[in-house]
Amino acid sequence: MTSPLFSPLALRELTLPNRIVIAPMCMYSAVDGKVGDFHTMHVGTLAQSGAGLFILEATAVTPEGRITPLCPGLWDDACAAAWAPVLAAARQHSQMPLAIQLAHAGRKASCAAPWLSRGQLAPDAGGWQTLAPSPLPFEVGESAPQALDAGGLARIRDAFAAAARRADRLGIDAVEIHAAHGYLLHQFLSPLANQRSDAYGGSLENRLRFPLEVFDAVRAVWPAGKPLGLRVSATDWVDGGWEIEQTLVLAQALQARGCDFLHVSSGGLSPAQQIVPAPGYQLPFARRVKAETGLTTIGVGLITEPQQAEAAIADGDADLVALARGILWNPRWPWHAAAALGAQIAAPPQYWRGAPAEAGHVFRR
Repeated sequence: MTSPLFSPLALRELTLPNRIVIAPMCMYSAVDGKVGDFHTMHVGTLAQSGAGLFILEATAVTPEGRITPLCPGLWDDACAAAWAPVLAAARQHSQMPLAIQLAHAGRKASCAAPWLSRGQLAPDAGGWQTLAPSPLPFEVGESAPQALDAGGLARIRDAFAAAARRADRLGIDAVEIHAAHGYLLHQFLSPLANQRSDAYGGSLENRLRFPLEVFDAVRAVWPAGKPLGLRVSATDWVDGGWEIEQTLVLAQALQARGCDFLHVSSGGLSPAQQIVPAPGYQLPFARRVKAETGLTTIGVGLITEPQQAEAAIADGDADLVALARGILWNPRWPWHAAAALGAQIAAPPQYWRGAPAEAGHVFRR
């Protein structure tokens, strides 16, 4: 019997060999926006995991869009040149499709790497002026962001498109636009962060406007044969904030614009959020998007066991499942899942003899 988790999925001209996605995970290991040796090792390791798609970490489209000074960028050709050898090394030994998440952190930028300290960095400590829809800080006591004017909106919209062009020149297979977890595009969507009185604030139609403009700008330059999707927080988990019904309206608008997938997460917009995490706790959001719009969905959130991931696909909760912390802990998770589910998976022949006798069938030869 064929395993649903290990069945292929086509997105435009890209065919994923299975439904396991490596979610974008911040590594905080770049220098002036440029990746280096750490990323060669990190990307190379996960590119040999056998997953169906690897989405590279949140990559800033402008310098002030970084979450921390150690986040990677794709805002100029020097940043792109730093990515080139990292990707080349991975591709030399892996056929795994590679996507990249393009992002702008908005008011949640200018922070220290989490293992160094918590909260925003002051300008004299390596921080910078943050930008947002409205001058509302993420947390009490933080410096207020500067509200974006028309020129600032145009600059950021164009920066997303320019970064997508660079990603294409690097041979990236797909792009995911980051509109989740309280970062800039999510800030425009949520009435908790967006209190503008112009055409980009107030009504749901207005709050959708800038994220949709960014999507349109990227779709216009991204090759027609390559998938383009969006990561979204389905709810803020705060009364009066962004919620699933509004997410469905966004999903329908994106679908009409040629969106290929929605990566459905939640939260991150407000410290007041009330979340009780549990295995698969975000899958109901992905299920609704999939059922009510027909968009291809990526489900995520404490998906840790092969049978759990298999059930999510088989039961129609999502079309793909994404792992983040779980695959950092166990970079061979897809191998073990294939063994548990009676499936086969691609892996470097140098590792074939590592399989125990009872899992000898797992590697596709």
